[in-house]
Amino acid sequence: MVDKPWYLKMLAWRERNIKERNFILILSFFVGIFSSLAALILKSAIHLIQNLLTHSFNPDEVNFWYLVFPFMGIVLTYLFVKYVVKDDISHGVTRILYAISQRKSIIKLHNVWTSIVGSALTIGFGGSVGAEAPIVFTGSAIGSNMGKFFKLNQKTMLLLIGCGAAGAIGGIFKAPIAGLVFTLEVLMLDMTLTSIVPLLISSVTATSLTYFVTGSSFMFQFTSYEPFSVSRIPQLIILGIICGFVSLYFTRGMNFLEVSFRKIKSPFTKIITGGITLGVLIFVFPPLYGEGYNTIEALLNGNSKVVLETSYFQHLGGSVWVLVIYLALILFFKIFASTATTSPGGVGGIFAPSLFVGCITGFITATVMNQIGLAAPTSNFSLAGMSGLMSGVMHAPLTGIFLIAELTGSYNLFMTLMIVSTISYMTIIIFEPHSLYAMRLAQKGELITHHKDRAVLTLLRMENVIETDLSVVNPKMTLGELVKVISKSSRNVFPVVNPDNKKFLGIVLLDEVRNIMFRPELYDKFTVQQLMISPPATINIDLPMEKVMQIFEDTGAWNLPVVDVEKRYLGFVSKSKIFNSYRHVLVHFSEE
Repeated sequence: MVDKPWYLKMLAWRERNIKERNFILILSFFVGIFSSLAALILKSAIHLIQNLLTHSFNPDEVNFWYLVFPFMGIVLTYLFVKYVVKDDISHGVTRILYAISQRKSIIKLHNVWTSIVGSALTIGFGGSVGAEAPIVFTGSAIGSNMGKFFKLNQKTMLLLIGCGAAGAIGGIFKAPIAGLVFTLEVLMLDMTLTSIVPLLISSVTATSLTYFVTGSSFMFQFTSYEPFSVSRIPQLIILGIICGFVSLYFTRGMNFLEVSFRKIKSPFTKIITGGITLGVLIFVFPPLYGEGYNTIEALLNGNSKVVLETSYFQHLGGSVWVLVIYLALILFFKIFASTATTSPGGVGGIFAPSLFVGCITGFITATVMNQIGLAAPTSNFSLAGMSGLMSGVMHAPLTGIFLIAELTGSYNLFMTLMIVSTISYMTIIIFEPHSLYAMRLAQKGELITHHKDRAVLTLLRMENVIETDLSVVNPKMTLGELVKVISKSSRNVFPVVNPDNKKFLGIVLLDEVRNIMFRPELYDKFTVQQLMISPPATINIDLPMEKVMQIFEDTGAWNLPVVDVEKRYLGFVSKSKIFNSYRHVLVHFSEE
């Protein structure tokens, strides 16, 4: 496409006639439209597949198909990814963070549709994950590729990735504010007031389109709640702490299980292990089938007995403790079901699982409190538990608060949501510094989002800070010849390089030879090889700038030589030059 005359003319016309700031606003509108359409397509595909597979299920009977369908979904998704996509499309939000951190905000073009197909197959057949992370990945891919198509700079592409994510959240949840704050809390490096306007445009546009297509009803019908009461604040604080610890179990448990699955090298063994595990868990605990939103709506509206349907537990009687134990087991095994879905090859995210587990956590907590004499409305606590788990698992309290309020229309319970979300976040942050999304990259040192210094350093390029004006000397030079070189140089460091193979050998410091350089009788008695020393460290040209700065910090040096993989001398890099470039990039990155 680069060589097409019409394409070049189109880019030139745009640059002449539309200011970049206005053009970004236009693109943010279209990113919102396309992200919302992608969300609608995905949700429709999931519901279509689920209806085709389960429309004949009898709710009063145990269905053995629960053992088969999830396994089929994993197999179909694995084959699709392996033979059609031929790329990793799992862990959508983690992939976005990786693109921001390591790929200069570039997301591959196929991601605008492959996650939709993969997650529709996985979740439609009963995979115990959510569709939200794949659709956020899809929206971000749309934004990234629109920026790439119009050859926009990295900072603008980063903003369009955020627009895609905001549009995806707004579109799939009908939650425009949650789309904005999710982008700010979970994805972005740093946003200015000017940058927020495109995010709002994408989020509101996507939400409006979803409202137009699906109607104005909230995602969860929630009517039986009690107004916020100051007297229940202690109970809410307890719920927040419980949500924090459940979030910690969710985060570390998922990570542990994913690592365990990665140790299985055979894809066939992974699929068999995951498929059997998922099938058995769903057979014993049918609420683990799919996203689990039916269970959430039942608990929110006081229809908890529905949760026991189609399970063996319905034959154990109607005791409240049977229900509590049943839900506690579902809470415990949810991470096993989700990991068994994604690790063998399924495509899905943790949005829905965290909402699911949060709702159950709130319901169990409220039920137990009521049994011991503490007033705790189960509907309110189920709702607040969703907010608390999302805040804890994603390390995003604002997202948890606004998303749950917008999902249910429960704006009157903002205080309830705020207390539980804040306490949950404060609890987990003591034990776990990273969200589940970020943990996978943080363990590899590849995470830069929400760390401005890392972000800016990543944008620096070695070729822009390397200095090549130092006078190179030969190891066989005499002191007299070295003095002549020094007299013509304005630097106090002289790299010593083998003239035959250009290998770097060491350095001569002006301070080290100052006491003998004015004694002509010594000019022929010393050679550069005798006078040179080794630098505190050498910098490989391919090292990321963050690691370069770490070497400067560890050695205390201000100038270090740069070499290639074969140790050939390329130049010097100075800490002061990096600082100057850092300030320049920081101003450009944050300017209005």
